[in-house]
Amino acid sequence: MTSVLYDAQGPRAKRRNILYTVLFVLVAAAAVWWVYDGLASKHQLDWIKWKPFFTSSQPWETYLWPGLQNTLKAAFFALIIALPLGALFGIGRLSDHRWLRTPSGVVVEFFRAIPVLILMIIANAVYSEYTNIDTDTRPLYAVITGLVLYNASVLAEIVRAGILTLPRGQTDAAKAIGMRKGQTMVFVLLPQAVTAMLPAIVSQLVVIVKDTALGGAMMTFPELLASVRPMSANYGANTIACFTIIAVIYIAVNFSLTSFASRLERRLRRRKKSDGEGGAPTTVGEPVLVMDSTSA
Repeated sequence: MTSVLYDAQGPRAKRRNILYTVLFVLVAAAAVWWVYDGLASKHQLDWIKWKPFFTSSQPWETYLWPGLQNTLKAAFFALIIALPLGALFGIGRLSDHRWLRTPSGVVVEFFRAIPVLILMIIANAVYSEYTNIDTDTRPLYAVITGLVLYNASVLAEIVRAGILTLPRGQTDAAKAIGMRKGQTMVFVLLPQAVTAMLPAIVSQLVVIVKDTALGGAMMTFPELLASVRPMSANYGANTIACFTIIAVIYIAVNFSLTSFASRLERRLRRRKKSDGEGGAPTTVGEPVLVMDSTSA
């Protein structure tokens, strides 16, 4: 029996794949045992090093929760600023006017090419030199600024690509009913492109959440990952336990974001499908335009 993608395996191929599978399982088991034995020999798996996270609220109230708040605060402000900026620059790159298209492309390509950490460091130096922002809140401003500049340029490309994936007929249909270019973009193209862009936007949000750790590493921004050092010093050098707990928190936050985005995307697709099956939309601003070829 054959498949569309590949031919069915013969007896020798099946034996070879079984051998490879067994070897992989043995190597993986050996690696897991090596890591476990190394941690156990250094007493990193002793209950006393994990106990504070399960028997006391102090590490959560003193270190983890404040760090998580700062991480989410920086990510939230970076996203709500970067998303509209990215949309503007992405639309600007699609403009028919060269005086708007060229500067938008230069800005996007410039900030997308610079590592976000460098943007944070430059922003911190600028705030230190030319503003009166106090030293306690300056790292927060610098982290948000670096994240906004970098992620706005990335989101601009996501918006541009999402709009370009739409069928040309949508623009033609909008023109046929007398819509101007701005109305076509706002009421027809952007709402439809949101569904296609949503997974990429959420992926970028996950990147924003993780990139806040760069501020903690380089600019003493008290985010979640930066809480490892004081926690480890206070609870007996339990570095592995601290990193593990923080990794679980990151996984929970990012998994919640992706799950929410998946549900939202399914809902938008069902709504779009129902609008398409039910005929032309009746509410103002609905993004779906239908041109009946039989009536043309």
